[in-house]
Amino acid sequence: MFSIRKLALSRAMMAGLAIAGTIALGLSTADARVGGNKDSGSRGSQTQAAPPATNTAPRAAQPIQRSTVQPSAVNPGRAGAAPSRFGSGFGGMLMGGLLGAGLFGLLSGSGLFGGAAGMAGMLGLLLQVALIGGVIWLAVSFFRRRQAAPATGPMANAMASPMERQSMMGQQPMQHASTPAGSFAGPAAAAPVNVQPLAIVQEDYEAFERLLVRIQDAYGKEDLASLRAVATHEMANYFGEDIAENQRKKQHNLVSDAKLLQGDLSESWREQDAEYATVSMRFSILDTMVERGTGRVLGGNSEVPTEATEFWTFVRRPGSNANGWKLSAIQQTV
Repeated sequence: MFSIRKLALSRAMMAGLAIAGTIALGLSTADARVGGNKDSGSRGSQTQAAPPATNTAPRAAQPIQRSTVQPSAVNPGRAGAAPSRFGSGFGGMLMGGLLGAGLFGLLSGSGLFGGAAGMAGMLGLLLQVALIGGVIWLAVSFFRRRQAAPATGPMANAMASPMERQSMMGQQPMQHASTPAGSFAGPAAAAPVNVQPLAIVQEDYEAFERLLVRIQDAYGKEDLASLRAVATHEMANYFGEDIAENQRKKQHNLVSDAKLLQGDLSESWREQDAEYATVSMRFSILDTMVERGTGRVLGGNSEVPTEATEFWTFVRRPGSNANGWKLSAIQQTV
């Protein structure tokens, strides 16, 4: 019996270490690039609404998770939750709990849902009881939330008024794909009354491209002063937190040679105290994580550029020219 228990514990420990290693690797990869590959910032009244897809980014944007703007009561911020393969709600919780119990049974050598004897005796029995208790707790929590949830409708995902969509960057040395001029209209009644369409001109597109390059370069150099000059106070603080975290880990995210490959306007609008433009940008960049002091490469490639597609939102004071834009938010595509 002792040898069976020892074998079960050994398998469980090995599986745990493997899972932990996979998670650590995933986090290390996801932390690279400007913004830490996170969905951060603010888009004014549209912070909790998804920007419309474009030719450059046909897939939807991830919802903003790191922001000073709190989710409204109408939109509790659950739109970005990844769907479960087992469905949502209590059924998904129950299936997840049963799967966890079955996987532990496999790891301990007793089959998918082995009994007390098959799960290393008393240790396995206690673990199964704990799993069942966890499933019951999740079920109770689920029904309590259902009873306490207010009956509200979904928040609309786009502006109420039609807005101009046009190709970004126009005549540039680099070849950019163009988007035919057109318009779109989202569901009504979601946007505040004081939100109005905003025309974006060629000088604005050129400013967006310059900001893409300046922000990537400043981040790679860990130049917080330059970042504060081209980003909002909120975004500059997020960049500072990401850089400080890399310094704590004795790492340096070397980012350089950003080049815009294609871009489109997603939406632009004017509010009472600010003007916003959200653009989708596909760009190439040299993105490498190295060890501080030694320069040893921990991830990425210093010679082979990678490509990324993101939604960037810029903000300026009403009536400002193209030089007044600052980065306000970054969102990844789904």
